[in-house]
Amino acid sequence: MARCVLASLTAILLLTSCGGQTVRPQEGGDRMAFKYATLLSVVAHDGYTSVEIANPWKQDKTLHTYILVPRDVELPAQLPEGTVIRTPVQRALVCTTVHCSLLMSLERQDRITGVADLKYIKIPWIQEQARLGHIADCGNGMSPVVEKIIDLHPDAILISPFENSGGYGRLEEIDVPLVECADYMEVSPLARAEWMRFYGLLFGAEEKADSLFSVVDDNYNALCKKAQEAGKGRSVVVDKKVGSVWYVPGGRSTIGQMIKDAGAQYPYADDEHSGSVSLPFEAVLDKAGEAEVWLYRYDGAEPMTLSQLLMEEKGYSQFRAYRSGEVYGCNVRATLFYEQSPFRPDWLLNDFIRIAHPDMAEDLEPLRYYQKLNP
Repeated sequence: MARCVLASLTAILLLTSCGGQTVRPQEGGDRMAFKYATLLSVVAHDGYTSVEIANPWKQDKTLHTYILVPRDVELPAQLPEGTVIRTPVQRALVCTTVHCSLLMSLERQDRITGVADLKYIKIPWIQEQARLGHIADCGNGMSPVVEKIIDLHPDAILISPFENSGGYGRLEEIDVPLVECADYMEVSPLARAEWMRFYGLLFGAEEKADSLFSVVDDNYNALCKKAQEAGKGRSVVVDKKVGSVWYVPGGRSTIGQMIKDAGAQYPYADDEHSGSVSLPFEAVLDKAGEAEVWLYRYDGAEPMTLSQLLMEEKGYSQFRAYRSGEVYGCNVRATLFYEQSPFRPDWLLNDFIRIAHPDMAEDLEPLRYYQKLNP
């Protein structure tokens, strides 16, 4: 994997311009070079930093522009158009569990004053602080309780944007900067992980974010090299039937790319989708039924067994991996898969390589997310 020289992170970072404006080259200032991230454009100017986030759904358009201004200096008289955020952010409402986890990794968890969808945040520290009343539960992430948010006096609200979402309702009326966390729309695992450099700048943890991303980058590439040297890994089928369809990760999705990086053989590697593809059970059985290994995610109070899996769908017995017992489940209730893996793709890649190349077990870390199912 190509490696570039990381640029200096001495400047303060920002995101991009609102609405459907056309992306404009930022003139002057010191531009931050990103190694993998494709949606961020950050330029440090005298007294402020401008950040543009490219719209991942509309080519050559801007999702949002932010103007980051240090809170210990006077606001410049003339600033370009964009949402002004005083940095470092001291009080944040965080609407996503993955960004709560990242802020803990950056040692800025004390900046989290409120969250949304608390019941889905499995981070023990967050739950304990909410129980003690130090972190407010602002309700459903799609329609949070605005009155609670106003009482928090946040400096920023971290929220995930969606295509054709129609906006953020009353949140847009309370004059609090909305940081649109579009990192999940990046083109590769490391591209998404590199967004931690932006969040580090936003919360005054530049050096910590730089250091952590360097570790992730080095680890991921070292693991890729090990997988390449190991040669062809086992073939893999991913996830399972949900309702009447099977959502298969596309070949260009994050999971699809990581399976490739692990050296595993993936029946849908040539698929061009960057998300999941919904397929009927019979189509998956026909194309991936002979895969040697089966990886899937589930949400359960207890570890799932092979017999319980078969109770969900009798047709699973036709898969080679099921018959041989090479089925690995990731219980998202018992692990921090969703919280950690987006910004620690090296940890997830370790699991994939260890499963795809069982002979490499001694050279890798223990499985973190996936565990082999018992009969």
